Amino acid sequence: MIRAQHSLQSYNTFGIDARARWFSEIETPDALQALLKQHPDRPLFVLGGGSNLLLTRDLDQWVLHNRISGKSIVREEANNVVVRIGGGENWHETVLWSLQQGYGGLENLSLIPGTAGAAPIQNIGAYGVELSEVFERLEAIDLQTGERLEFTAEEAAFGYRDSLFKRALKGKIFITHIHLKLTRQKHACNTSYGALKNTLEEWGIHAPAPADISRAVIHIRQSKLPDPAELGNSGSFFKNPVIDKVQFESLRQQYPQVPGYPMSDAQVKVPAGWLIEQAGWKGKRVGSVGTYPKQALVLVNYGGAKGEAVWALARQIMADVKQQFSIDLQPEVNVL
Repeated sequence: MIRAQHSLQSYNTFGIDARARWFSEIETPDALQALLKQHPDRPLFVLGGGSNLLLTRDLDQWVLHNRISGKSIVREEANNVVVRIGGGENWHETVLWSLQQGYGGLENLSLIPGTAGAAPIQNIGAYGVELSEVFERLEAIDLQTGERLEFTAEEAAFGYRDSLFKRALKGKIFITHIHLKLTRQKHACNTSYGALKNTLEEWGIHAPAPADISRAVIHIRQSKLPDPAELGNSGSFFKNPVIDKVQFESLRQQYPQVPGYPMSDAQVKVPAGWLIEQAGWKGKRVGSVGTYPKQALVLVNYGGAKGEAVWALARQIMADVKQQFSIDLQPEVNVL
């Protein structure tokens, strides 16, 4: 079914009231192929959970909302299992399902908003783990030809919050299913992230299981991130910038307390939230938009805000950080 001038307010976590010229919910790959064949010339936009999206205008496009569901086991190995997840499945519910089955690998990615199909586009990551570490392949449909495609982990060309699907194939494919390789036993739990490690120690957990890590991650995220159902937001609005080591050392001379995480021998990742807070933006409100008081990296809609207002705030923050630190912040959120 195709709906005209359909409101997208409930389809994006910022709660921006933009409209789609046409809108369809896609529940099966076959249904999408049939629609593409019937309407070959309409401009297309693929929408997942709307959790990594800022709408600054109405969309003069045919919005395809991914609702493909299903979770199944593809194959089992001695210590691993490969699962196939529908692209429209809620990501956090997918993580919880994997834990209920006794599988490990997704626990650090708990409570990340969005859908399974959107996860590889952004190469979602949190608390020391990225999706690329468990990704095996995905199934997709070419939006121009209707052809069914597959992409391996190598072909995905994953990077930090980046992938082939965010670059060369952006807007050109519809991800129907993802395949993830998880552990069945001998779980390689990652507790390297400081806040996670500290939380587990506070709880007296010294040999955490995947479920323990998930519980700790959920606790940390809920303590500093707003619930989109209560306060419109899209999580972390900016990427953590990666700068060269020489620039970082120069920055540390001026700001000895600046945190940094080595990415290689030559590069260091600096928390964007720290930069924004130092620039005086933490908890600051401008009209109906602002930065969250508990986490400067999160921009929020206090109610009734237009997307343009959120984007204006983001640009001002970027300009101030650039002026103070000579570091360019890049949005993690897709801005339309």
